[in-house]
Amino acid sequence: MNEVQRHNGILSLLDDNHAIKVSTIIETFNVSPATARRDLSKLDELGKLRKVRNGAERIETRKKVWSPLGPDNTEHYGEKTKIAAAAAGLCDRGDSVVINCGSTAFMLGQELCGEDIKIITNYFPLASYLIEQDHECVIITGGQYNKSKNIFLNPTPELTGTYAGNWMFTSGKGLTEQGLYKTDMLTAVAEQQMLEQVGKLVVVVDSSKIGQRSGMLFCTSSKIDILITGKNADQSVIASLRDKGIEVILV
Repeated sequence: MNEVQRHNGILSLLDDNHAIKVSTIIETFNVSPATARRDLSKLDELGKLRKVRNGAERIETRKKVWSPLGPDNTEHYGEKTKIAAAAAGLCDRGDSVVINCGSTAFMLGQELCGEDIKIITNYFPLASYLIEQDHECVIITGGQYNKSKNIFLNPTPELTGTYAGNWMFTSGKGLTEQGLYKTDMLTAVAEQQMLEQVGKLVVVVDSSKIGQRSGMLFCTSSKIDILITGKNADQSVIASLRDKGIEVILV
């Protein structure tokens, strides 16, 4: 996570809380106390917040940085932030990446925003954020907008096949030795149309999902190249996945 992305994250925290403490920044973004205080000083100089003792306060006139999630409405927010940062670290300049729906996926999009990376998505909240933040290259996979899921669904697989990416990042409700599970069939089918068009499949799930079997089997473990999850994940499942040749990154 670079400085600009971290600053946006700090301002997002202030959108949901009138004030935040230095300790919150340290824990949420995994930075040193010196870095946290330096961030607050810079943002204070830019007039984007008001620095106070041991923290900062929101300036009410500041334009809101839009986000559908935050520490108060997203489970495992801190862990997902670290997962998203690790996922972003896999991408190189000029890459094309497919990012599907979900809170971790949105955080990954925030991490990549502003970088020289083509982002392909059918997740409307993420596409809206990237466009609002003037990301250089955003491709929205076509289809009918499904309001309840906030995604575009494409009934024609041939059209989806015209999009390709170096990476595909996806999440789910459970991950076992058998594979990744999703509970929503509409989003699962939309994502399955892209599986054969990407270089590597990366699963990004928080540690609570490891070992859980919930919903339909989205893909078998043989399709997964990399798993990024938290250090508290079930280690027996992690060992089994590694035995199957999956690269596991613990954050």
